[in-house]
Amino acid sequence: MAITGAVYNLLFRRTSTFAITIMVGAVFFERMFDQGGDAIFEEINRGKLWKHIKHRYENTEDADE
Repeated sequence: MAITGAVYNLLFRRTSTFAITIMVGAVFFERMFDQGGDAIFEEINRGKLWKHIKHRYENTEDADE
């Protein structure tokens, strides 16, 4: 009960801190959701994406000229 009371007094008691808490939480959630989705996509498509196969198609001899 002490933790919930402290969280309430710190973040939710005033409307301004409540609104800021919601905004920061939404930004944090969006970043974590986006990075998680990208990680899942890359894991499913491992070996099929350009960054995984570009070494097969790049010609290092042309870079020396």
